[in-house]
Amino acid sequence: MRASKLLTLVLVVAFVLSACAQPTPPPAPAAKPAAAEPTKAPAAEPTKAPAAPAAGGELKIAILAPLSGPVPTFGVMTRDGALLAIEEWNAKGGVLGKKIVPVIEDSQCTPDPAVNAANKVIDQDKVHYIVGEVCSKASIPISEIANAKKVIQISPTSTNTDVTVTKDGKAKDYIFRACFIDPFQGTVGAKFAFENLKAKTAFIMLDQANDYVKGLAEAFEKSYTGLGGKVVGKESYTSKDTDFSAILAKVASVKPDVIYLPDYYNIVNLAAKQAKEKGITAPFMGGDGWDSSDLDLKAAAGGFYTNHYAADSKAPEAVAFQAAFLAKYKDDKGQGKVPDALAALAYDATGLLLTAIKNAGADDTDKVKAAMEAISYQGVSGKITFDKQHNPVKSATILKVTEKGFVFDSVVNP
Repeated sequence: MRASKLLTLVLVVAFVLSACAQPTPPPAPAAKPAAAEPTKAPAAEPTKAPAAPAAGGELKIAILAPLSGPVPTFGVMTRDGALLAIEEWNAKGGVLGKKIVPVIEDSQCTPDPAVNAANKVIDQDKVHYIVGEVCSKASIPISEIANAKKVIQISPTSTNTDVTVTKDGKAKDYIFRACFIDPFQGTVGAKFAFENLKAKTAFIMLDQANDYVKGLAEAFEKSYTGLGGKVVGKESYTSKDTDFSAILAKVASVKPDVIYLPDYYNIVNLAAKQAKEKGITAPFMGGDGWDSSDLDLKAAAGGFYTNHYAADSKAPEAVAFQAAFLAKYKDDKGQGKVPDALAALAYDATGLLLTAIKNAGADDTDKVKAAMEAISYQGVSGKITFDKQHNPVKSATILKVTEKGFVFDSVVNP
């Protein structure tokens, strides 16, 4: 009997040690996949390849945003919108039975830091999915890396066409965006200026080195002149310029009906303030780069910009999002922070991505991209489907700037 008990004990111990030595049942992955290409397992660690994940474990989502650099408010709002979506999904059980784990990196709205961040999250953190970047000049180099390594990237706000499309016009298989593209935004801006503002002449200010700014300016000019408007001046500056006197002197001399400045809020603050100081009364117009809590409302008052979302929207999805965001994030005075379009688009981008993973039924980027291409998603910024170049089909919003904030003006449908 003692020998029988001893034999039984040995068998039990052996069974326990065997269970601890390898995951069961095969071929479930470990919690942290090691492969940069999620459908192909590395020979050295075959049990870590996410071929068909079982319930439990973690699913990493990288958030690449400019938390420092020229536009940090964009990065903070993007990060916070994405984190809110992840928190809500985790509260409902995650995705594929896995807890969603965010991996946050500061990509600075600048190519080199963005590339470093992308390589870090893909090669070191082993993520298969990226939400980001905000700026087109950062998203474009990230997209080259992610697409080559079969990592899904969805940019919340990068509107330049080159983010999702190669130079020869082919869609990048693994790259998507949640925002409309520059040609549409520039066209909407031109139509609004010509038809709503009755502006017959326009002056364009642009940073030629910024893909986002250049793309918007080109689309605006083409559409505006096509409608019958006349561009009476076009002048360039650099992102480091702080004195726009020379350009504004030319603006004052030609007296345009509208000034198109499709740059980020930090540039708008300087140029618009200096224009008012010089007595220039023509309204400024721009794109979604204006949308920031740091926009100088007094300087930009009377201006208009194209955007993806209005904070005063009464759509059910928008109302619920606004309430959740206000409850979660507080300013220095303890008041709820009002989400802007950056936060809304990051929330939508994350929701789109997680819904596609859920619909795919597997942590497999080939299956997820197919699910993304077929998706129909009701987001905070509207109903979203994707065209053949992975750009969303959705409407645009026109907002007016007042000294008290942003006011909804109109909606333009595609």
